[in-house]
Amino acid sequence: MDFAPLIKEIGRGTRGARDLTREQAHALFGGLLDGTVPDLERGAILIAMRIKGESLEELLGFEAAMQERTARLQVPEGPRLVLLPAFNGARKQANLMPLVALLLARAGIPVLIHGRHDFDSRISPFELLDALGLPAAGGVAQAQAQLLERHLAVLPLALLNPGIDALMALRPRMGVRNSSHSVAKLLDPAPGRSVRVVAVTHPEYVDSMGAALPLLSLQGSRALLMRASEGEAYLHLRRKAHLQGFVDGQAWDLQPSPNEDLEVPLSTACEPAENAALIRAMLAGETAIPERIGAQVAALERLARG
Repeated sequence: MDFAPLIKEIGRGTRGARDLTREQAHALFGGLLDGTVPDLERGAILIAMRIKGESLEELLGFEAAMQERTARLQVPEGPRLVLLPAFNGARKQANLMPLVALLLARAGIPVLIHGRHDFDSRISPFELLDALGLPAAGGVAQAQAQLLERHLAVLPLALLNPGIDALMALRPRMGVRNSSHSVAKLLDPAPGRSVRVVAVTHPEYVDSMGAALPLLSLQGSRALLMRASEGEAYLHLRRKAHLQGFVDGQAWDLQPSPNEDLEVPLSTACEPAENAALIRAMLAGETAIPERIGAQVAALERLARG
C-alpha cells in the first residue's frame, strides 16, 4: 500500500483534510492492526486522524477491519452477552463498572469485561477486579467456561485482538490517544449475540457513535450508548443521563424518568480493596445502589433479553 497519498488526504489539518472512503479506511486500518505500516507513516496517520477526527465512513471501515481480526466467543443459550470495555480506571471516585457486571451476572445475564490499562495516574480496573475475586482469564476457552459457570468473565484486550491492543499501547509513547481508542469500544467477539456498551465522555462521540451504531445494529448485534463516568462503562452518577439502545437499525429511548442532574454523594474509595468493599456492600444491600446504576442495569437487561 502506498501511504503517502492517503496521508496527503487526511493530513491537511482540520480545514483542508479530506475523508477516506470506507474501503480505503478498511484497508488502512487493517494494515495498522497487522503491523505492516512503517513507524514513520503509522505515526503520521494516527496524528492526522487525531486532528481530523473519524468520519462515519472511516469509523465503519475501521470497525470492519477490527472485527475481521477479533477472536470469537460462543455465548451460552439465553440472554445476549453484555460487553463492558475497561480502558480507563479510577481517578477521583470509586469505579462502579464491576458493580454493573455483577448485578447483571446475578440476574443471569452473561457479561464479558475486556480491556487494557496503561494510565500511571489512574487505578487499574483489573486490580479492582482481582480484589473482587475476578482475575482475567488466560484465554478465550477459559472465558467461555466462566460465562457458563458464573455468567461473568474478564479478558485482556490482547487476547481478543492483539492489533488493536498494540495500537492503544502507543498512547504513552505518543502522548495522545488515537483512533484505536474509539474503535476498540465497538469490539464484538460475539456478533449477533451481544450487547455492546459504548461509554463516551465527550459530546462529539455521542454524535459519531450515535450515527454508526444504528448501521452496525443491522448486523444483528445490539448496543447501548451512554455517558461514562471517568471514561469507565458505568453511567455518570450526577449528570443528566444519556441512555440510548440500538436494535435492528432502530434507536430505543432508554432514559430514566425523570432524567435530570442529581445531587448525590460520590465515594472516593478508589483503592482496589476499598472499592471492592464498597461494591460488596452494595451487592449485600448494606449500602444503597446508586439510582443511575439501577437505570443502566435495567436498560441492559432489556437489551439482553428483549
